[in-house]
Amino acid sequence: MTGRELDEEIRSELSALSGQMSAAVARHLVMAQRLLEDDPEQAYEHAMAARRKAGRIGVVREAAGVAAYLAGKYADALAELRAARRMTGSAEYLPMMADAERGLGRPQRALDLAHDPAVTGLNTAGRVEMLIVAAGARRDLGDHEAAAVSLQVPELRSNARAEWVARLRYAYADALLAAGRDKEARRWFVRAAEADVDEETDAAERAADLGED
Repeated sequence: MTGRELDEEIRSELSALSGQMSAAVARHLVMAQRLLEDDPEQAYEHAMAARRKAGRIGVVREAAGVAAYLAGKYADALAELRAARRMTGSAEYLPMMADAERGLGRPQRALDLAHDPAVTGLNTAGRVEMLIVAAGARRDLGDHEAAAVSLQVPELRSNARAEWVARLRYAYADALLAAGRDKEARRWFVRAAEADVDEETDAAERAADLGED
């Protein structure tokens, strides 16, 4: 592991550092990437080590923010992702920031972020993710019907072969169930399962638990 495993764009950003420092930061970022899924705590430690060495580089702050979020360190995640946004101008992580606000027990702040004008500039996956987070914030506030209504968007019926389709349908089904609309919820869990080709969710099991129509 040398650090050259990173994408060329990231290595280019690190080129502002001295050769030795750039290599050290790159190695920490590679380890953070590798550990994110299986050991988020260790990924966080590597990302923060990179941040201590290169805190003025946007991609490093992004990595620290993502690792903190996945490790459940929501206050750190917000601090790092806010800094990254100031440095890079990118709104890519707004949904993650909003979900971190939920994790800190601040659903109204999550909804405020969902109304940030920059959300409209996100790609489809990003906009859908923000819809899901905002619906979750409404459920945190006890407004289950409003959560379901907020997810009634044209993308629910998309034929795109993309992960966000299953995630959106699943979130809608879950919101319907919380609102007491069990039959509709079952239908949408079935539709979520149909879109979930990689079986990333338990939509099929949720549908089965609700019985037949």
